[in-house]
Amino acid sequence: MRTARLINPLRAVVAAAVLFVPAQAASAAPAPPAAAAESQTEVTVSPVDLDGPVISTVKVTVKNSAPQRLRSLKVSFAGPVGWAVQPSVQSVSGSFATGTSATATFHIQVPEKRSGFVIRTFTATATYQGGDGLGMATGIRTDRSGSPQANLAAAYNGVAITDESATTAGNYDGEGNSFSAQKLAAAGLTPGAKVDALGATLTWPDVPAGTKDNVASAGQAVSLAGQGSKLVFLGSGVGSGATGKATVYYTDGTSTTGSFGFPNWSFDPVDAHGATLVTSTDGRNRPDGYGNATVKYSVFAHSIALDPSRTVEFVVLPANGNVHLFAMAIAP
Repeated sequence: MRTARLINPLRAVVAAAVLFVPAQAASAAPAPPAAAAESQTEVTVSPVDLDGPVISTVKVTVKNSAPQRLRSLKVSFAGPVGWAVQPSVQSVSGSFATGTSATATFHIQVPEKRSGFVIRTFTATATYQGGDGLGMATGIRTDRSGSPQANLAAAYNGVAITDESATTAGNYDGEGNSFSAQKLAAAGLTPGAKVDALGATLTWPDVPAGTKDNVASAGQAVSLAGQGSKLVFLGSGVGSGATGKATVYYTDGTSTTGSFGFPNWSFDPVDAHGATLVTSTDGRNRPDGYGNATVKYSVFAHSIALDPSRTVEFVVLPANGNVHLFAMAIAP
């Protein structure tokens, strides 16, 4: 439900309504012993109008699916940091038999819509007594606006590879240094080359030397389709803190998050952060030409686990610009 557009902050709000939906009474049969602590309290959040600035009405529904009556129910709701919600918590009087639902209405102030791809997460939490006996259940809704980048190449934002005859275009590490295209080619990494790593087949950037060829990771969302057991990343780090979390979103709306990291492209142990060395090259290109010929500069692979039963839709990269990515692919 969409309310009239308001730019002013929420005022002493409208008292939130609580709607009870009756259902069949619980069976008189005693509850079977619980084999596992599995929630039988369902918490769902209605769609949120993100076309701000607006005060959006949001309904949180709590359903008791347990054999025992649920009572002393409190429902809380929260959106992204800084988004005002009224009320933040509601107490719901009464008790609820199996199949009975309570719907609590909240009002959230949605700011002006941002451009680009944005993911918003809304969380509702129910605390209670009785029911499934767990005392708490949570429902999460993720809404998005805009579209992810079409692929990793569309997100390229830096030049990591230059020709030894034209090195000034490169700036992989923030100091104007870059990989040598000639030395990478000698190691088998030519534009568009296939790279087998950690069970995946990845494609090396298929672009000319001296053009954008890698992603300094900053939380970009990138489309990627397929199913498999893990997502493999190809890249290296700048500095020794090139670690972060990537979140994979599936077509059914669920997601998984995994941590990974790369060693610095030189000097770090090649297995730092659990990475796997793919190849090393001799030397690098500097602004004044090729140099550091006795030093190894490397490319690594790392991976995070996927749910193989689900289909990947897109990936949100780590929010750490020290993580540089050349490619990613799904491994069976």
